[in-house]
Amino acid sequence: MISLILNLIWLVFGGIVMFLGWMVAGVLMVISIIGIPWARSAFTIGVYALWPFGRTAVDRSRLSGQQDLGTGPMGTVGNILWFLVAGWWLALGHLGSAIACAVTIIGLPLAWAHLKLAVISLAPIGKTVIDADQADRLPPG
Repeated sequence: MISLILNLIWLVFGGIVMFLGWMVAGVLMVISIIGIPWARSAFTIGVYALWPFGRTAVDRSRLSGQQDLGTGPMGTVGNILWFLVAGWWLALGHLGSAIACAVTIIGLPLAWAHLKLAVISLAPIGKTVIDADQADRLPPG
């Protein structure tokens, strides 16, 4: 119930704006054609940015127990390119939203969520979003 309330407050105070930022980044990646591999991550994290409470982003390799294209060396290269093209812009948006939310006590959980998303914005390739309960059951790593 608390996650629902926080998610609804989140939508009003920055969630929709940052979701739209992620969607614009994803659409631009698709339009460029060479950016299609990055679009998947943009859309995945964008939906997470719309409704973050009760869910978390984890490395796909931690979830599946094996490496894939996005979690290996190519994922690292992809994250570097992502950072240069779109990552730092989205991270700045989340950072600005976090500062605005941190002005009030009720906004502190929202600010914390924006800060977590700012970190993810820098390197989203190889991440997936799962329920927080499921993440608690994953082995450490």
